[in-house]
Amino acid sequence: MIPHEQFRMTPSRRAILDGISGAACHPTADEVYEMVRRALPRVSLGTVYRNLELLTRHGLIRTLADGRGQRHYDAVLEDHCHVRCEACGRVDDVRVTSPGQLVDAVEDGGGYDIHGYRLSFTGLCPDCASERERSAPGRQLEGGDDESQGNED
Repeated sequence: MIPHEQFRMTPSRRAILDGISGAACHPTADEVYEMVRRALPRVSLGTVYRNLELLTRHGLIRTLADGRGQRHYDAVLEDHCHVRCEACGRVDDVRVTSPGQLVDAVEDGGGYDIHGYRLSFTGLCPDCASERERSAPGRQLEGGDDESQGNED
């Protein structure tokens, strides 16, 4: 973490932080860049990348690896879980009502003193699941012909 006296909240850092905080899901650096360009049209991609790293080191955002080589950024700093789409890489928050049971199990089972956690689920987001359903081979359409239903003449 960077000492507070060495950190200045510049307009580009504020725009990056606001963009991540206001995002519905966890954006990638390229998505953050597109958001920031709306407020600061002359900002460079390099500036966004450098400031994402700085904001992460300073503890103002979290960096999430998506398992596909992309980094996503999160402004929610409390411990919480994520779900990642295996098809498109989208990352969303998941609110777990009793994560304390997991922490207790790890502490009791291994003797660890847990200070935090990062738990991530994988699956298909609603858009990708819907797309997969629409494009599934052999899928019968409503009111299909006799051949698709296995009837012979």
